[in-house]
Amino acid sequence: MNIGIIGLGDMGRLYAKAFAKAGYTVCGCDLPENRDRLEAELAPYKINIMDSGKDVARTNDLIIYSVEADKMEQVVAECGPLTKYGAIVAGQTSVKHPEIALFEKYLPADVQIITFHGMHGPGFEPAGQTLILIPHRTTPDAYQRMYDLFNAIGSQIVEITDYHEHDKIVADTQAVTHVGFESMGTAWKSAGFFPWENASYIGGIDNVKILTTLRIFSYKAHVYAGLAILNPYAKQQVKRYAESESELFKLMIKEEAQTFRERLYRARDFVFHESRKPIMLNDTVMKEFSLSQKPEQQKPNSHLSILSMVDAWYHLGVNPYDNLICQTPPFRLRLGIAEYLFKNEELLEESIETALYDKTIRGDDLEFHSAVREWSSIIGYGDMEGYKKHFNDVQSFFVGRLEEGKKQSAELIRRLMME
Repeated sequence: MNIGIIGLGDMGRLYAKAFAKAGYTVCGCDLPENRDRLEAELAPYKINIMDSGKDVARTNDLIIYSVEADKMEQVVAECGPLTKYGAIVAGQTSVKHPEIALFEKYLPADVQIITFHGMHGPGFEPAGQTLILIPHRTTPDAYQRMYDLFNAIGSQIVEITDYHEHDKIVADTQAVTHVGFESMGTAWKSAGFFPWENASYIGGIDNVKILTTLRIFSYKAHVYAGLAILNPYAKQQVKRYAESESELFKLMIKEEAQTFRERLYRARDFVFHESRKPIMLNDTVMKEFSLSQKPEQQKPNSHLSILSMVDAWYHLGVNPYDNLICQTPPFRLRLGIAEYLFKNEELLEESIETALYDKTIRGDDLEFHSAVREWSSIIGYGDMEGYKKHFNDVQSFFVGRLEEGKKQSAELIRRLMME
């Protein structure tokens, strides 16, 4: 099976190399100004750079579109009608509704549509990582060839037969997860401090929060914008997260302790039911990964971002453990720290007491409340450019620590996954 990749950005190159190393014949294309750089990088893998996406579509048995979500229509409209007879076509976008609609609109009727979603960023090799395989319009033989391809590069394949189901799960595991961490980053920027320099953000849970936030902001805005705005299920879930956060924040500032506590314990009993297999993050490992120079000065934290997530899962009727089939490292860490907090009654009570009565962290919680509202509004309006600008503004605040945060978070993920 000859493989052609239209779009050789970070993920396109990553998979092109993986296929080539597995013995497949691979070619690809990108913007003309990138050709010399790509030829130099990919020549050792015998990956041929073609003149255009039309050439890739005409000549390959499998064509993978690996372009930005907001550029997909332009590229598929141009190349799709020229697809080789009977070829398989796939896309690498994280949201499948618009992708499938474009394939149905522009591809010949004889083309097989079997799409996929690698549940990892370009910092991880495909081998050992979860990959979602989604048949849409295919023969059994074509589907088996796709399955064998990803098996050959070591992907951990999860089969989902309906792209609607995929997008529902991704709304939780990616869109809402990212908004939670993006809101933390926005809040710290608005408050004007780096969290590792603040005594309220030094504990093990906070190390995970900080490193995951830095990890997210070390990547490109368009990836997260597409996930949040193009996924039809994301708006509803982000809106619910914002509502949960707002309702909890109002109870905090009114110090309505009984209602606040009962609400959180009800959410705990729904999400962290005893029948669900726990993740069990290692406290010792989490504490090792601190960017702070003074970990001994740790203060209690309200963990409003985590309280809000668990409350939102409860109100949405979502069992996040079911969604681990589409897990990403940030989602697994987010569920892990939520589990760690809610299954430790002493720590949960400390968090509740801090949220209700500790005025020294109330200002930070107000900044977080405002940030969640901002992100929810941008996503609700479908403002792709506003999302990117908002993201890039926060990214620039943390720019000096992003590479270190990405490296440390990768090591943290590796260590915690080994436990």
